[in-house]
Amino acid sequence: MELNWQEMLFQFFGGLGIFLFGIKYMGDGLQKSAGERLKEILDKFTTNPFMGVLAGVFVTVLIQSSSGTTVIVVGLVSAGFMTLRQAIGVIMGANIGTTVTAFIIGVDIGEYALPIIAVGTILLFFFKNKKVHNLGQMIFGFGALFYGLELMGGGMKPLRSLEAFHDLTVSMSDNPILGVVVGTLFTVVVQSSSATIGILQELYSSNLVDLQAGLPILFGDNIGTTITAVLAALGASVAARRAAAVHVLFNLIGTTLFLIILPFFSKFVIFLQTTFNLNEPMTIAFAHGTFNITNTIIQFPFIAVLALIVTKLIPGQDSIVDYNSKHLDPVFIEQSPSIALGQAKEEVLRMGTFAVKGLQETNEFLKTKSSKNSEAAYQIEGAINNLDKKITNYLVDLSSASLSESESERHSILMDTVRDIERVGDHFENIVELVEYQQANKVKITDDAMSDLEVMFNLTIETVEKAIKSLDLNDTEIAREVAEKEDQIDKMERKLRKQHILRLNEGKCSGQAGIVYVDIISNLERIGDHAVNIAEAVLGVE
Repeated sequence: MELNWQEMLFQFFGGLGIFLFGIKYMGDGLQKSAGERLKEILDKFTTNPFMGVLAGVFVTVLIQSSSGTTVIVVGLVSAGFMTLRQAIGVIMGANIGTTVTAFIIGVDIGEYALPIIAVGTILLFFFKNKKVHNLGQMIFGFGALFYGLELMGGGMKPLRSLEAFHDLTVSMSDNPILGVVVGTLFTVVVQSSSATIGILQELYSSNLVDLQAGLPILFGDNIGTTITAVLAALGASVAARRAAAVHVLFNLIGTTLFLIILPFFSKFVIFLQTTFNLNEPMTIAFAHGTFNITNTIIQFPFIAVLALIVTKLIPGQDSIVDYNSKHLDPVFIEQSPSIALGQAKEEVLRMGTFAVKGLQETNEFLKTKSSKNSEAAYQIEGAINNLDKKITNYLVDLSSASLSESESERHSILMDTVRDIERVGDHFENIVELVEYQQANKVKITDDAMSDLEVMFNLTIETVEKAIKSLDLNDTEIAREVAEKEDQIDKMERKLRKQHILRLNEGKCSGQAGIVYVDIISNLERIGDHAVNIAEAVLGVE
């Protein structure tokens, strides 16, 4: 019988596309229903590696992607939200959490896929309630997942008559390492271990692959899924690269161990299949779950060793911004509101130093166009946002305590200052985005304009530094200097705008360059406004 390759390929790749869309759509619906607080979950519930494992499982079940969880973790480690050891726990949990998709697939309801999609569509298009809409998204994604699997299965069935495919499966049965390589490469291409495990489940249920060949492919799928985290860590901080390396190392060690005991593992999986009367897809799901849970149990006691290994493999110092507050002890709110106010001020000053550092990194990025500087600026802006929430919540709690009149004034100043520093962070982030736009679109800013920007940037940084210093020392003299410098920034902004118009008229500057240039000086002028707000609070000016 001659194979219809066009029909096979269309069915397979079309089914794969619908399957991947289904997983993504279902994960998005789950995420919206649970509330988009994934970073907060990972931040709060990773106090130790064991809690990190549980957090990794929970978040991966929510977003239906171990790669997605690992990418978030890489970002959090890079930013200083969590230590490498905490991250290792989360990565282990992510590997367990991703097995849930395989168990969902193991429930053989493919023939009901289209009615499930229909139910999801009704909830999506005929109801305006947000919760019902999210539920519809989950159900639609769930149905699409199974429909995609059915299409892929239909496309792969004719392969059983293909001699070359039969020879390949026999080779994988005889040579498990070949199976690992095939599974790894396929997952690297598809960028989803859930999809490749789903394909393996279909292959096994169609008798296209036996268990002896299927298990090594499964191990390879787990290695292949690490590529997403590796790509996310390229060019990132040392800590981020170490977190990605842990993900690779964890699955490589697990695969090596399971290849050594492959005959025993195969017998164990067959035992599970016969004992619980499992269908073929559920058998692969159980094998996948057993692999990841056992791998985690084996390697969990050696988290410190894994951290040490990747630290040796990827040497270097990493400048991590510490997102977490250092001075906000809630005990003082009840026991001594005066001390609590002092603690809050220390944290506000720390937030202020972040703002200055962020401006310096942004200025360097403008000059060097180095991603190292932009990454540092984004990290610092994230730290400022985090401290903004924590300090504001602390001050809100403190407002219910008994404060004297002078303490109430200081409390009010701190509340306003936190808001101003947070806005400084927003503005230097805007400038980073403008410079990235300049890079992406090859926008050329003239040397004269760059020279003027350098002067204005340095003046702005000095103004913010002095504003924070005036708050620290409660020094009205320094606060007056801030007001004078802010006036200079305003005059410079007006002057540079006029010079820019002249350059435009003379044809020295393009319209695109003008937009970038004017937006940068506008953001610097607003940063000056926020600096003077802090100084005026010190001066007692309304």
